[in-house]
Order: sequence, then C-alpha cells, then structure tokens
Amino acid sequence: MRKHVRTILNHQRDILAPKAIAEIESAMQKVKDAIATKAEKAALEKQMENLEQGANKWLKPYPNAAWRENIEVLLVALTVALGIRTFFLQPFKIPTGSMQPTLFGVRSVPDFSHPFRSKQEMDEQVKIRDEMKIPSGLERVKQWFQGISYITLTAKEDGAFEGADEPVGFKIFNIYQKVHFGGETYTIWFPPDYGSPQHPPTQTDLEVRAGLGRGQFFHKGENFVNLQVTAGDHLFVNRLTYNFRPPERGEIVVFETHGIERLDVSQQNTFYIKRLVGLGGETLSLQQDYEMAGMLPHLGLVFLDGVPSLQNYEMPGMPPVGHLVVNGRSLTASTPHFENLYSFSSVAPGTKVLQYHENHYYGHALQGELAPGHDFQVCPDCFFVMGDNTMNSLDSRYWGDFPQTKVIGKSFFVYWPITGRFGLGYR
Repeated sequence: MRKHVRTILNHQRDILAPKAIAEIESAMQKVKDAIATKAEKAALEKQMENLEQGANKWLKPYPNAAWRENIEVLLVALTVALGIRTFFLQPFKIPTGSMQPTLFGVRSVPDFSHPFRSKQEMDEQVKIRDEMKIPSGLERVKQWFQGISYITLTAKEDGAFEGADEPVGFKIFNIYQKVHFGGETYTIWFPPDYGSPQHPPTQTDLEVRAGLGRGQFFHKGENFVNLQVTAGDHLFVNRLTYNFRPPERGEIVVFETHGIERLDVSQQNTFYIKRLVGLGGETLSLQQDYEMAGMLPHLGLVFLDGVPSLQNYEMPGMPPVGHLVVNGRSLTASTPHFENLYSFSSVAPGTKVLQYHENHYYGHALQGELAPGHDFQVCPDCFFVMGDNTMNSLDSRYWGDFPQTKVIGKSFFVYWPITGRFGLGYR
C-alpha cells in the first residue's frame, strides 16, 4: 500500500502543495516504521487507515483508473519485450529446407513440391493424399506438440478445382485462406505457414504442396485438399554474443539480405540463416569426394488430364560433393561445427557415387563460385556462407560474400516444435 501511494505521489508531486506532500510522506513513514518495528496488527492497521485518509484527501483521482493501469502495465511489458528482442534474443523461423537436416523448414505429407525419382513414388504421394486420416485423442495432442497440423476440404458437389488465394493475415500468422472449387468458396481458418516451395507464380504454396491443378475434377464427397503440414523450426537468435567476439567458422548465423547486390531483388528484404564457412581475406574452394545420383529440382508440377505428374530428369547436371578447402587446407569431420556435415552419413566403404536423400549430410555441392576448378577470394571484413543442404540452398556460391555488419546473431535455441531438435538438440 505504501509503495502504491508513493508511486502516485511521485506522479503528482509537481502539482501538489507542499503541505499535501509533507502530510502524505509523514503518513508513509509511519507505516514504514510500524513495519520495521513489527508493531501489533491493530497499530499497523491504524497507520494504514491514516495513510489512506491522507491519500484520499490530497491525491487527485485519475479518470478511467483501471484502463490507465492496464495500459501502463502493457506498455512496460512491450518495452521489455522489444528490449529483449533488440539486444538479447530475437525469434526466427526456418521457412525452407536449406539447413536440413540440422534445422528443418516447413514440410508436408503429401508433398508434391519435391522432385521424385520415379512415377511410382509420385503415385505413392497421390495414394497418401487420398487415404490420409486425421488422428484423434492423445496421438493428435502429441502431433500438435510436434508442430503438425491438418487441412482437409471435401467437395460438396461434383466440380473442378478453380484455384486458391494467398493467405490473409498479419506478418506473424495467417488468419484465413480462401479456396475456390466448383463455383463455391471454401475458407481455411488459421492456415499454417506453407514455407516457400519452388513453383510458377500462377500457383500458390498450398496448391503445390497439395498437388492441385486448376481444372482438376473431383466427385462429391472426395477430399480435394488433404494435407498434413509440419511447421518449420522456430528458434531464438542470440544477438548478444557477437557484441563481445566476432563470429567463428562453422557457426550458424542469421543475417539481413538488404543490399546484397547479386541477390535477387525479391530476396533483399528478408533474413537468411546459413552456416558461416569463409572469413574475410580467405581463399575458398571445394575438394570433390563423391559423385551424386538423384533427381534435378523442378519448378512445378505438370498436370496431365488433371492429374499431377513430374518430368523425370536424368543424372547429368547433378553436382559432385566434397569438403571445403580454406587457404589450401581441407576441413574435415574433426573441424569444430563440421562434425555432422562431413560425416557423409550412410556411406559404405569404397562408395564412389552417393544417392541423394534430402535429410542426409553430404558435405557441400560443387556449384556456382565453388564449381569444380573454381576458387573464391572472400573480401576483407566479409563472410561467405552455405546451407547444410547445398543441393537446395541459395547461398554465397551464387551471390558471393557480404559485409560482416549484416550479421544480426547466431542460432541459439529451438523453442518450437518440440522434437529432437528442441532446445540445443539440433547441434
């Protein structure tokens, strides 16, 4: 009570008469003395009553006191939150698979945005879409904590898919998304973040992941959208450490892309997360260790008679992979922060050609500035970065180095979803 009266007195001290200030301060001191001397309860209550009478007599009431107090608490909380975000920990979410399997981007089941190696695998995705059921009970609760959400839309009448609008919402979350089918509009409330799969501008992320083609026909009662979406990793970025020391090779850093000249304009107002591999003044190259087998990425689905299909790309063009060489010295699995990256998981002795799987470590792909026979000189006070999944990463191999002042912090703590990577488990 005494502290509350003191706060209001300090707010109004410049407009109160000296007599009023003196009387209130005297009453506060008597309450403080009663507490300090451990006075009897009746004596303490008497001093509290005197303080209340003095406060009611001299202090001016505030209009809308409840609103004022709530807004004051809210402003203090916002100030503290902004201070923490600016100087200590900033939330960040992984939208793409460029850092897999260290940090995961948005994934879906089925997922028609990924290149499949055969028509059989494409047919399997169609089957998954048609047969997928939403679990219930404890299993559904468990999946929620793993960041898994479901979207199911059922055709009310026979008809054709007509397209989907982009989700509508604030910057941090989606509120709703409209889907058009058979002359009707279906609304998805609070749709998940679909990530940013590669696709033509005429398609939305939902259409690509769900394998929907405009004009594709469905019968009444069929699910024309049946999708399981797993959220990308959400983490805190440590903004404090680099105020006391420079970033070290191998650390996963977050940096702003504004002003990186060789980067596409559409990507210059965002943030990237990559592994720091090259420091200012160093000469970088990649030493080839293995050939790669797999499928080349594609730019979208091809729909034949309303059924999603992919063209089968052959092996030529799949880059080899290997170790990074810095100033003539090769990095290895014993180099700090590169233990997993250069483990070449599932590689049998004597193997020369590796089969590409998105969630395995394969070192770095020899492409762009670090294609076979090429090296790159990092400018002074600049950094060179690469994603861990270099088969699917837009990084310094394509747009070069960038000023070290662009770095805002290092990856620190995965707070969502709750998986094996939760906390510091991704390291």
